[in-house]
Amino acid sequence: MQQPTGPSRRRAIATGLLGATAALTASASLAAPAHAHGGAVARARAMARRMSLEEKVGQLFVVEVYGQSADTAAAGNRALYGVDTPAEVIAKYRPGGVIYFDARRGPDNVRDPRQIARLSNGLQHAARSAGARVPLLISIDQEGGSVVYRITEPATALPGSMALAAGRSEAGARRSAEIIGRELAALGITQNYAPVADVNVNPENPVIGVRSFGSDPALVSSLVAASVDGHHRGGVASAAKHFPGHGDTDTDSHTGLPQINHTREELERVDLPPFRAAIARGVDTIMTAHIVVPALDPSGVPATMSHPIITGLLREELGFDGLIVTDALDMQGASGQFPDDVAPVRALKAGCDQLVLAPKPDIAFNAVLEAVRGGEITVSRLDASVERILAHKIRRGLVRDPYVSEERAVRVVGSREHRDAAQAVTDRTVTLVRNEGGLLPLSPATRSVLVTGWGVNTVRTLAAAVAERPGQRATALETGAVPSAARITEAAGAAAGHDLVVISVNAAAAGSDKGAAQARLVRALMDSGTPVVAVAVRNPYDIRRFPDVPAYLATYSYGTPSLQAAVRTLYGDLAPAGKLPVAIPALDSSTTLHPFGHGLAY
Repeated sequence: MQQPTGPSRRRAIATGLLGATAALTASASLAAPAHAHGGAVARARAMARRMSLEEKVGQLFVVEVYGQSADTAAAGNRALYGVDTPAEVIAKYRPGGVIYFDARRGPDNVRDPRQIARLSNGLQHAARSAGARVPLLISIDQEGGSVVYRITEPATALPGSMALAAGRSEAGARRSAEIIGRELAALGITQNYAPVADVNVNPENPVIGVRSFGSDPALVSSLVAASVDGHHRGGVASAAKHFPGHGDTDTDSHTGLPQINHTREELERVDLPPFRAAIARGVDTIMTAHIVVPALDPSGVPATMSHPIITGLLREELGFDGLIVTDALDMQGASGQFPDDVAPVRALKAGCDQLVLAPKPDIAFNAVLEAVRGGEITVSRLDASVERILAHKIRRGLVRDPYVSEERAVRVVGSREHRDAAQAVTDRTVTLVRNEGGLLPLSPATRSVLVTGWGVNTVRTLAAAVAERPGQRATALETGAVPSAARITEAAGAAAGHDLVVISVNAAAAGSDKGAAQARLVRALMDSGTPVVAVAVRNPYDIRRFPDVPAYLATYSYGTPSLQAAVRTLYGDLAPAGKLPVAIPALDSSTTLHPFGHGLAY
């Protein structure tokens, strides 16, 4: 059962929200938007005049393709599109964009740098060989951190948003985004769906959490702006998401339709400042959220389909003239309320430009086509979005040359320079939340350490890092996301035979259990009499379930650089420098367990 999270409680949780937004415009440097160049607009208009209606409609859609090369058949393409290869998908629909996914979703597009660069080149060749010969925007969700990412090793592992916020460094956020951008650009990926601009004021948020820079609008705004800068320095387009703000919900829009009950004043104070900062810094794209916001549109439709929110607020009031892209239309927050032939039409009428992952492409494409032919969508409305998309491609240099070097991709992705920079940024993010009796840093004495808790790779990585240290012996015992009573008994028994226990905790991985079993494990380990150090490898909120644990570190990520930094912090090689980017409330009351900005030092 979820903990009640009423408006009054959330206001208490979001420590530091008030009085912090006045400096936003100054922190954003007010760089001229990259999309405010008339030459590209004129060229785009001329290109659009030469396109057929079908080609224009195709430009609106961002599709997924199955497989690692443009010309290899995959069953997923046949099932979804009625053709076999990614190149045939491009030829059939002539879409404006493609989004890459890893094997977890199914498309399995991203294996290694050479393969990804070759796929990008193959898809661009297919696009330039069909119809109006317009190159693709190739997009991805590569946020950094351990939650939303598609490309893994050898790509450089970067800390996620909340970890960067714990480091309190605009330079770190900028450098992190720049590294991501440089590696994506080398792979032929031109648009990253990042940074997350949501202000996470709800500890029960199941979909944002550490993907956010935190609960303070000023901190989030400054780091969103820095991330936009970094992406641009890295050579890719950025996308602030999820407008108008997904930070205060306990419903996941992938599986339901959340409602944000902030007043207009709360939206202005909490949710909108990061988007204003991103726009001031020249963000290329803003992604919509499938959330209902009654204060902005009392009709009850999701923001993605809301003309008052997308056109009225984002376009007209905030003055954003870049691309507006929908969150995935196959998410329940969109598809649960609108049929496959309605959702894309409603999103376009609301003011969106790019329609991502329409669940039934034939139906969606024909629905938009017929809406234009029948006058439900005017040609001028269609042209406005098409011209924005084309102008963006012109500015990104894609119309001139969309291809990349496979050899350069291999050199750039995961380079020593990038990995060293990533570790340096990560080292600043570890937050020491609790350290009773000065348990940390550990002395150099010989000891045996039980490393247990959530995550097979996480436990192994922590144990290996401990065992590499002089005089340290480590035993790895992974217990799962929801450890059974037998597993808890086994771990507690093992703890009694060691000098120290290090336990990784990740309540977010436990589903409906919400970390209760992991908390029972922590308490059983504490009862063993062996000193316990808990390492929260995702959300820092996990300590709410075991507030008396002797020592508690937050890494905000279970990436290898974060885990290595945690072990170095345990032994005092690193002085903990992170500060909580959120307040941690007590589990059963509205009191604050650890305030925003808290962080102990040695």
